[in-house]
Formats: sequence, structure tokens, C-alpha cells
Amino acid sequence: MCIRVHAVAFAVASLLLTLTPSLTAGIPWQACDTTRNYTANSTYGGNLRLVAAALPSNVSKSPTLFAKALIGTAPNIVYALGQCNGDQSTSACHDCISSSFDAAQKLCPGNNGAAIFYDTCLLGFSDQDFLSFTTNSEDQEVQLYNVQNITSDSTDGFNAAVFELFNVMAEYVATTNSTMKFVTGAIGFDATYPNIYGSSSCTPDLSPWECRGCLVTTIYQMPYTFIPNTKGARIGGLRCTMRYEVYRFYNGSIMLQLPGIQAGKKSNETKQGITMVPHSTNANDERWFLRYRPKVLAIVLLTMVPLVASMAFCLCCCWRRRTKGNSPQSLAYHMEDIESIESLVIGLPTLRIATDNFAENNKLGEGGFGAVYKGSLPNGQVIAVKRLSQNSRQGIGELKNELTLIAMLQHKNLVRLVGVCLQEQEKILVYEYLPNKSLDTFLFDSEKRKDLEWATRFTIIKGVARGVQYLHEDSRLKVVHRDLKASNILLDADMNPKISDFGLARLFGGEQSQVTTNQVAGTYGYMAPEYALRGKYSIKSDIYSFGVLVLEIITGRRNSDSYYSDQAVDLPSLIWEHWTMKTITDMIDPCLRSDSSWDEILRCVHIGLCCVQEDHVDRPTISSISIMLDSNTIPSQAPSRPAFYIMSGNDVGSGMYSQSYPRVINESTPKLTVVTPNELSMTDPEPR
Repeated sequence: MCIRVHAVAFAVASLLLTLTPSLTAGIPWQACDTTRNYTANSTYGGNLRLVAAALPSNVSKSPTLFAKALIGTAPNIVYALGQCNGDQSTSACHDCISSSFDAAQKLCPGNNGAAIFYDTCLLGFSDQDFLSFTTNSEDQEVQLYNVQNITSDSTDGFNAAVFELFNVMAEYVATTNSTMKFVTGAIGFDATYPNIYGSSSCTPDLSPWECRGCLVTTIYQMPYTFIPNTKGARIGGLRCTMRYEVYRFYNGSIMLQLPGIQAGKKSNETKQGITMVPHSTNANDERWFLRYRPKVLAIVLLTMVPLVASMAFCLCCCWRRRTKGNSPQSLAYHMEDIESIESLVIGLPTLRIATDNFAENNKLGEGGFGAVYKGSLPNGQVIAVKRLSQNSRQGIGELKNELTLIAMLQHKNLVRLVGVCLQEQEKILVYEYLPNKSLDTFLFDSEKRKDLEWATRFTIIKGVARGVQYLHEDSRLKVVHRDLKASNILLDADMNPKISDFGLARLFGGEQSQVTTNQVAGTYGYMAPEYALRGKYSIKSDIYSFGVLVLEIITGRRNSDSYYSDQAVDLPSLIWEHWTMKTITDMIDPCLRSDSSWDEILRCVHIGLCCVQEDHVDRPTISSISIMLDSNTIPSQAPSRPAFYIMSGNDVGSGMYSQSYPRVINESTPKLTVVTPNELSMTDPEPR
């Protein structure tokens, strides 16, 4: 089965709930996929009942107290997994999984997907294939913490002790020969709290690298998720869980007993590489967070190694499936072009010197994640330094996503990753520097646009198409970028394009063709209608964005202007109107009207209109687009009217030079108005 390393397909909403000790016994926490529903008499409902009847016994009888299930045929397949904690008896495990199905029917009635978390077991099911997913994502997790803080004179070392316990448990679960992949532990603290108790687990089907990557990523989240010094907290997902309390919450013996960090002795803490610094998240809430010193940096870097390794294994599996019988490529072969994460590490002092301590005059641009600076390494290499803002929680996930993706994607039309810095509280990605910055700085500037003759613009269009084709079809991963736009197309010294900003990109695996998400993040004006309105994205969503980009390159006009001004018609609709009236030459950038390559220009208009059609099925694939661009062929089918939608007030944007905010899709989300350019009745003209 091909391993996927992207967000799970069904929309399991992330929860942040309070937890008190009196509530820790037998209260389930649910995460429901409300985007698709089934009825009791449906085929899917029948398949789900079969899973509910079989899975409790399969889990409880398994030596690892874990089992997966797959019943039915598309589109009514039920994918499910269940797991009990390693300290549970067979009968208790059976009852817990059974209760989880009952809870799902009450808490997520009729929903095609649900995840149920009890203290002693977990259950997940969906009509989307999440069984090959190997790490938790925000979609899969429940995040719970105790609202009470510890009452002790020795609070300074509490978080450091928790971190130490978690790290040792993660190492134990991932590296021991135990098939259960479950551990309990405790670390000594002080007289008030003699022990801090913890437990950690992975699903037993994960490899040691995959398990370690999932757990360390979870540890990495904790300082950004919970109030420090809280008496207890957990992050639970369908692939790994971590929990600690100041009381013993598990059955059986303590498997790992740590002597602990001497609380309150800052000199000892500093020698161990962990110090505490004040960090304020708002004006009235002074909180204390772990400051990552060299030891913690090394631990965080270990997060990347298993992720890269698991992705390499994914490549092997997916490549084997795609080649359908060709000689399988070895894991070592796929690892050859993936640099060790250690070789990508660049020290923070080096980057401070390279950017003159992130000087304002070195700033290239700024987005929702933070700022980008120009710098120069000691060897003379010029770099672009993407520095995550410490106040951006959203950017943390995007940065990790971008790092794990771009490190494995190598193509001349994709921006190249030079290094990474995760030292102290900094989170920085370092890229090759491209002197001509981004396409929008030329395309939408009245003077610079004159330097973009048609030959250069056509080269840019073809280069972007080659980059997208690599992402969609030619790489060993199937990647949907989700944020193709002019500001994310960078230009080298020869004006060759390179696609950048993979913070919103997602992997597709196997036969997966479309995913639905409850959180839409991207840039309006470039977002396909099915994604902006219903949260559905696929490779055809990128095709829509590519089509908008092509039309912008031809006209020199920014489509997103229509969403932030009184402009009545968006760019695709305006071009469609001129196309059908045979006045398309009026829409061509005046800088190009003396150009003799009218056949290429009109062919690109035709291709662009085919890409922005409302029905994603009608849009061409990127490989067919590349063929049309490299030859004199045009689309065999005339384009239909593009979708024109006026956004409600909460517009979003993302990318290197604009703010990025997710938009949650639910039943209360305002519907977006679909109108014709003149807001009168719709009449379909005969396209040329």
C-alpha cells in the first residue's frame, strides 16, 4: 500500500478542549467529517455496520491490540482502524472499541468519517483512504490540557522535565523491539510532585522511523499549543499519542523511570541545554515556553530524518505502483538525491552575519508567515532567507510542510532549497536567490512590463507548465501546489521561472483524485470555484490557477484586483466576453500589440480559457497543455464560460508577499454569489 504523507482526506476538526482530572475516565472526544453523510439503508451504512461488528474483536484479539479494516468497493469503501492502550486487558479493549462505534453514531450521526478518542482506546473510520497515512496532522488530532497549573516553588524546571520524559519515551517506543509500540513512564520532579507521569504510543504498523517522526513532531507542537506548567496535557491522533499528568493515569507498572532534572537549579538546566525565557502571547497572558538550545535543536532535527525516510519509502511504494511491474527501485536509490537533513542545517549566527542581522534594507518581501531577506554565505553564495514570524502559528505548519516537500522535489523550474535553521526560537528556510524576484513585480508594473516582450512571457508560461507537470505527473510524488500565482513564480537572471512557496502544497497518493477540506487557504482570484466554494481540491485546481496566470501574463492585468475593488467583472469573464465577441485583441497587453507572434498569443488565450472552465472535468491536464505549448496544436474542444464569483468580505491570500488566512467551510459560511458579467440573465454564446 502506498504511503501518503499529506493531510488525511476526511476533515477531522482539530479540537482544543479543557481537561480536568474528574473528566478523564470514559469521556470520548470526537472529530467528525461533516462534509459527507450516509443513510442507514445505504451501501456505505451497511459496510460500516460490518466493520463495527468485526473490528472490536479483531483489535482485542490482536497481540498488539491494533487492527485495520477495509470493506466494500468504491465509492462505498469503509476504511477504519482501532487501537487500545498497551495496558488494557482483552475484554476492556473490546468494550472500548465497541463503545467508540456507539459514540460515533451519537456524536457524528450519519457522517462518513469520524475519529473517537477515549482515554484507553481510539477509533477512526472514513470513506477516504487514510490508512496509509503515517503521521498526525492538525486535522487528525485532539489537543487537551488541564486548566490548572502546578502549585510548586519549583516551576522553572517543570516544562523541561516534561520534555525530557517525552523525548525518552519517544526514543523507547521507536527503537525497542516491542511490537506493541506503547510505553508508560515517569520522571522525578520535587516534593510537591514526586513524579510526572507519561505515556506514549504509535500504531504498531508504523516503522521505527515513521513512529519516531510522528512522536517528535508531536513533542515539537507542545510548546506552541499548551499553557506552560499545566498539570496535564495530551495530543492524540490516529497514528501516535503523547500524554502527561501529575497523577498516575495508567494501569500496570512504570516501564521507564527517569531520575529527572533538578528543578529550580538554572545552572544545571543550562548545562543540559534547556533554559526558560518569557514569552507573551497577548497583553494579559505572560507565558513561559521552552527555548530550544543545541540539545533540543538536535532532537527537533531528528523529526526531519524520519519524515524524509518515511517519504522516501513512500516514493518507493508509489513508484512501484505507478510503474506497474517495472523493475522496483530500491529505497537506497530514492534516498540518493535526498540530502541528509544534517547537511542542510545552517547555524543562526551564520544567517545573522549573512543578512546583516536581518537588516531592513535586505528585506525582499513579507507575507503571512514572516519576511524574506537577501543574504550572502561565507562561500559567496547569494541566498534568500525565509524567516518565520514568531507570532505566526499558522506559518509553523506551512514551514514544516514546505521543508519536507521541497527537500525532495528537484526540478529546474522549482526553487531550490539551500538549508534550514531551527535554532533557539527561529524557524528559517534558506533558498537560492533569484535576482529578478517574482513575476508580479514585472507583470503589474507599468514600466517594468515593457521589458517583458512576448518571447520572454511565452518562455515563462512554458517553464511554469513544465514545473507543474513535474509536480502532477513526472515526480515520484503527486503534488497539488494550491497557491500558483504570479508572486510565487520567481525569475532567475535569465528570466527563467521557478515555482516557489510550497507551504500549502499537499501530496496525493495512489488513485486519489480529489480531497475535501474544511479549511480553504490560498489566494482568491487564483482559486478554482470548487475549492473556494466547497473546499474540494485536486490537480485540476492547479490547472485553474495556471489558466488565470496565463491570462494575466497575456493581458498584464491582475485578476485579484476585481476582488478588492469596484471592478464589476473578473479577468477570465472579461476575456471570455471579448473572446466570444471576437474582440480579444482589445484585451492583449498594449506592450505586445506590435508583436508578430499572434498565433502563439491567441493559442495561449485559448488554453487559458480552457483551464478556467467551471467544471474541473473539462479542464485539460498539464501534460496536454505542455504539448499544445510546444507545438502548433490548440485545444480540440472550445472552452465553456468560466465561473465568475464575487467573494464575501473575508478574502484570503497567501504566498511570499501577502497575508495568508485560512477560511473555514461549514454550513454557516456565506454562499458566494455567482453572476454574469452584466448581472442579467445567462445566455450562452456560441464560443469560437
